[in-house]
Amino acid sequence: MKAIDIKLNECEELLHPEVMMRNVQFRFDRLPKDLQKSLSNIYHSENKTTNHLKINTIHHGDAIDLLKKIEYNSVSVSVWSPPYFVGKNYEKHLTFEGWKTLLNTVIINHFPIIKPGGFLAINIADILVFKDETMPKIQADAVHRKKISLTKDDILKELNKSPEKSRYELAKYFNCSEQTIDRRLNGNNVRGGKHEIQSRVKIIGGLVEKWALDAGFYPYDRRIWQKDAAWENSRWASLSYRAVDEFEYIYIFWKPGITKYDRSRLSNDEWKNWGSRGVWQFPSVRANNDHEAKFPIELPTRIIKMLSDENDLILDCFMGSGTTAIAAIREKRNYIGIEIEQEYVKLSQDNILKEKGINPIINAN
Repeated sequence: MKAIDIKLNECEELLHPEVMMRNVQFRFDRLPKDLQKSLSNIYHSENKTTNHLKINTIHHGDAIDLLKKIEYNSVSVSVWSPPYFVGKNYEKHLTFEGWKTLLNTVIINHFPIIKPGGFLAINIADILVFKDETMPKIQADAVHRKKISLTKDDILKELNKSPEKSRYELAKYFNCSEQTIDRRLNGNNVRGGKHEIQSRVKIIGGLVEKWALDAGFYPYDRRIWQKDAAWENSRWASLSYRAVDEFEYIYIFWKPGITKYDRSRLSNDEWKNWGSRGVWQFPSVRANNDHEAKFPIELPTRIIKMLSDENDLILDCFMGSGTTAIAAIREKRNYIGIEIEQEYVKLSQDNILKEKGINPIINAN
């Protein structure tokens, strides 16, 4: 487990009954001694930063840097959706290796700030599709697109009868081009002079789990969000048998500690309809006119209601348009937002003001 290292000679002092963490809701010294030692670096870690990020604020900056400025053991639930590495404007600077480093580091930096017993919820598409220059440049044989139903066997059969026929004569016989004859005989799978880069498919659920485990978290649950089928985003599948994009995962990870379980957080209908269900069905955001990749407010709302209490602190380190902050406000929680793009910081702030019934333009003046 990768947590904040504590020297062995400090453990005895840390385990003294009078040493209590500000955010721990039970007597640490009443735990079994072996459990005290294994959890001491979780419950007693304190960051040296005294100028912590202000709550109920959207902060401009890189999540990797700003997460270190959040008070340790203070966040009940962190729920966010990272860049998906699908070519959006705000992620075009990232290579695949850079994208992996970003997510891995962000998850590592979450461990000290999540409360013991708290949760990290990551909404992400489990499958990525991107151009990979290392893949063999092999093209599918798109039979349905062929203008003539000529096969290699047809040509070989004719050559067996008339072996002297040239490619030109074969083309004239079959009423097609010489290029078609050549492709059927020599294979239509190599991308000639185009050298088009192939599309790579990567399933990343295992990567996210590994990064979380390495950071000290444990897998707790996963939910599937069944959304609107993204036909416009699936044109890459037109020459394949790949499925249209119509669901995403919400991976939920747990930080070791006592978790409060309270059935009253949800109504009986909520428990029946989605609280106890593995598949959540609600539509995507229909208009991404002010941000390229918004998730619907229902997604963070469900996570927040189920995994936290009123006045708890909710975190979104890829805040975007402010959806998680608005969900937190509606559910009477506090929030911290981090956003690297200044225009989206402003967008989040304006949306939060609108949620509170304040006109952003008047407020700016």
